[in-house]
Amino acid sequence: MELFEHQPDPDDNLLPQDGIVNYYGKILSAQEATELFENLLQNAAWKNDEVMMFGKRIVTSRKIAWYADEEMDYTYSKIKKTATVWLPELLTLKNKVEVLTGEKFNSVLLNLYHNGSEGMGYHSDAEGDIMKDSAIASLSLGAARKFVFKNKTTKERLEFILENGSLLVMKGATQRHWLHGLPPSKKILTPRINLTFRLRDPTQ
Repeated sequence: MELFEHQPDPDDNLLPQDGIVNYYGKILSAQEATELFENLLQNAAWKNDEVMMFGKRIVTSRKIAWYADEEMDYTYSKIKKTATVWLPELLTLKNKVEVLTGEKFNSVLLNLYHNGSEGMGYHSDAEGDIMKDSAIASLSLGAARKFVFKNKTTKERLEFILENGSLLVMKGATQRHWLHGLPPSKKILTPRINLTFRLRDPTQ
């Protein structure tokens, strides 16, 4: 008997055109997801995120943590930062995601949303130090949240619910043709941690 019933087919492309998005469903049991959530909540190197908006540095209530194969510098939201070396549990999780997806990753961004009032506006993960058209694997822990895509040209909009312990992978031309975001929701009262595994160019 499979661990999860009605498991989606990860080979199905959720996008109608201009990219590839695959949803693997729950890759962790409820117990595994809860234990990992609590571990990261307590032990990750959380910092309030800083972004540049209209030429001003804004500190968000949402918190982030960055980990990588080495202490590489990276640029995120037009601000240069330095990642820290993997926590053992993150390295184990990276290896699991790589086996499932057949992709390679050398860094991960963690986002902590304390409740539904915190979200993320439409954007593309297209920083210059991310390898072009490489896969970005998004693992969700905690509160289930709506995740949206919007085509940059047609404005077509797609919505999905990302469950606790589930994995979604964006690859190919997705970042060039689609925006994605996490809409706020007053109905969500519990926290969510999102991990996005990425392949960054260490020479950039």
